[in-house]
Amino acid sequence: MNREVKTFENGALAWEYLQHQADVDIVISDVDMPEISGIELLKNIKQQLPSVICIIMSGNPLNEALALENGADGFLAKPFKLRNLFEIVQTFVINGMPS
Repeated sequence: MNREVKTFENGALAWEYLQHQADVDIVISDVDMPEISGIELLKNIKQQLPSVICIIMSGNPLNEALALENGADGFLAKPFKLRNLFEIVQTFVINGMPS
């Protein structure tokens, strides 16, 4: 199953897009982003779009607990290998996307 991938320059543009799209399954975000942080984006998504899977990444291992406390479905510690990203996304695809 192929997925369309969208990228955004900052958290605010990502959030603007998400508010107007009903077909988003997974959001992968860094904690450190311009405009709004990945944690702020995560909070917005989980409050308004709770079925969207959120995977947060960071080079700071202390951000894992913060991300999970705020509803992240997964966490990737940087640096990571592409296969690690693929594996975490596959976990959600194989187990089925939320309805």
